[in-house]
Amino acid sequence: MPPHSNGNLSGVSWQEFMLVGFEGGPETQALLFAVFLVIYMVTVLGNLTMIVVITLDARLHSPMYFFLKNLSFLDLCYSSIIAPKTLTTFFSSKIITFTGCATQFFSFLFLGTTEAFLLAVMAYDRFMAICSPLRYPVTMRPSACACLVLGSYCGGCFNAVMQTSFTFRLPFCSSNRIDHFFCDMPPLIRIACTDTATNELVMFGICGIIVVSTTLVVLMSYGYITMTILRMHSTAGRRKVFSTCGSHVTTVSLFYGTVFVIYAQPAAVEYMEQGKVMSIFYTLVIPMLNPLIYSLRNKDVKEALKRLSQKHTTE
Repeated sequence: MPPHSNGNLSGVSWQEFMLVGFEGGPETQALLFAVFLVIYMVTVLGNLTMIVVITLDARLHSPMYFFLKNLSFLDLCYSSIIAPKTLTTFFSSKIITFTGCATQFFSFLFLGTTEAFLLAVMAYDRFMAICSPLRYPVTMRPSACACLVLGSYCGGCFNAVMQTSFTFRLPFCSSNRIDHFFCDMPPLIRIACTDTATNELVMFGICGIIVVSTTLVVLMSYGYITMTILRMHSTAGRRKVFSTCGSHVTTVSLFYGTVFVIYAQPAAVEYMEQGKVMSIFYTLVIPMLNPLIYSLRNKDVKEALKRLSQKHTTE
């Protein structure tokens, strides 16, 4: 249901929210607009490039790059849910409708949770490839990879449905001002005019379970990978494995670190200014960095980019 009316809320309709965004004068707003725009453009270009390269280069048609292509797709959609609306709030309307807010909230949670599960799947894929190479072709056959990705999307959908249904049943009658640059759970809970203990428990509970379970998968996978690497006699082999896994470890550390700070601890609802800064990292900066991390540190991707550019030049 839409937020309840409680008099005149800054002249804004009771069917709408106002995104407060970032403080500052025209110069600050212009600078932030430019920074956000550049980040978003690099994000779109980088992730689209990864998707195209992996799709067109037959040598990259393996489970690891299948998962990486899905990660790029999620990052592209993930940032596109947030960035365009945020850019409009710097100079024009800060208003977002109740339906628009709920849609952004659901999509953001759906894509973000799916990415958390997918990162765990990618860690498991590296574990199987390095620790059980003989079983790898059977275990990570195309149908199994598709099921793992589908399971990640199902997990993301479950969390998004649960959190959205609990959050948007709250009566928002005290204020319609969301102290954030997008519709996120902590600022929405703060403006509800009822007891939100159940919502906070659901948020911390579900997010905690997701973060802990996926982190355990990642830690266990890389624990076994580390032991396997230490038993290797070939220095070249160790270097290759470190190069392959280093990108994923960097991505996982950035993603889970920021998510934990915001959602998996009780102080998340109280410290909104800290939450805004951290949110910039996992909604905009990390999706921009992921394709750069994987392309710059991955020899196969760099060679594929070179082959495609040479092919385009000759044509």
